[in-house]
Amino acid sequence: MDLILAQQGAPAQSPLVGFLPVVLIIVIFYLLIYRPMKTRQRNHEQLIGSLKNGDKVITSGGIHGVVAGVEENALAIKVADNVKIKVTKSSIASLQAPKEK
Repeated sequence: MDLILAQQGAPAQSPLVGFLPVVLIIVIFYLLIYRPMKTRQRNHEQLIGSLKNGDKVITSGGIHGVVAGVEENALAIKVADNVKIKVTKSSIASLQAPKEK
C-alpha cells in the first residue's frame, strides 16, 4: 500500500520544463558562436567592398602588398617593383596598419 501512495505522490512534470535545457543551449550557441561569426563576416565583406588602389593589404597566405588594380572578383597586388600578382578578393585577410612615427 505504501508503494502505491509513493507513486501517486510524485507531481507530473510540465513538458515545458523538459525543453528548457534545449532552448538554453540554443540561446548560448547563438550568443557565443553564431552572432560573432556573422558580425566578423559582415565586417570582412565591408572591408573587401571598400578596397581601392593604394591600400596596403595582407592576404590570408601572409603576402603583404599594395592594391594596384581592382576587378570584379580579383585584385592586382604589387608586392615588389615590377612584380604584381592577381588574387581573389576573398583571400584578403586585412588591411595593413599604417606605421606610427
